[in-house]
Parts: sequence; structure tokens; C-alpha cells
Amino acid sequence: MAGFAARSIATFFGAGYFPKAPGTFATIATIPLYLLVRRLSLPLYVGIIGKLFVAGVVASGVVEKEWGKDPSRVVIDEVCGLLVTLVERPAGMKEIALGAALFRLFDIIKPPPVGTLDKNVKGGFGIMADDVAAGVMAALVLWVIRRTGWLS
Repeated sequence: MAGFAARSIATFFGAGYFPKAPGTFATIATIPLYLLVRRLSLPLYVGIIGKLFVAGVVASGVVEKEWGKDPSRVVIDEVCGLLVTLVERPAGMKEIALGAALFRLFDIIKPPPVGTLDKNVKGGFGIMADDVAAGVMAALVLWVIRRTGWLS
């Protein structure tokens, strides 16, 4: 993958250059993408996540050689993580916002297995894997909250 393409994908088309909290900014910037794809069938939705994950692994691996280990400008992992969080495809903005907040919480505090992946898995796959794990954890918590009616 060429440098410009890798930087574009890794930074989610520039969102990673946001000067303060680029991961949080990218999470918020992912919401319009989510709104575009949420009505797709589940297999298509998951397929998009898979393609973004693979592109993210490759792009992150390329830019990591230029920018150093797990650079904060790489935010394609946050994009995948939030889309994983919202895999149940909630429609309400309250649920979407809660999902984003839960994802960022797990991504920042890095409970096991998120922290384990962050510390032990290297390269582009490592950059992507911990955020996907944070997304799975956030999705499970969001699922429980939705099933118990706590948002009603």
C-alpha cells in the first residue's frame, strides 16, 4: 500500500490529525459512517467491518514504520471499534452516544483482554486488535443495557 493511501486510511481521511484527543474525535467522526451503513443486512455490515479491519491492519503497519509504535494519529482502529460496538445497529442517538462512550471507556482504561492485546500483539494487527476487543466489550454492555430497558 502506498504511503498516501496508508496515511489516508490510518488517519480515517485526516481525522487522526485532530490536535486534541484524536481517538475520541475519530469515534465521533465515525457516527455519520455508521448512520450510512446501519440499515445494511448484518452480513454486509460485518463484511464492511472486516474489510476496514484488514485495510486498517495493512495501513497501520505501513505508517507505524514511519511514525513509530501505535501512533495517536492512527484512528482507523477506533472506526472499527465503534462499528463493532454498534453491531446490533441501534437507531436512537441516545444508544449510539452511549455505545460510543462505552467504547472509548474500554479503549482508554484497557481492561483485560484489551490491555493484554495492546501490550502483547505488535504491528498493524496489534493496533487494530485491542480496539476491536474494546468494541466487543462495549457491545456486550450495550446489549445488556438495551435488554434491561435502562435507557427507556
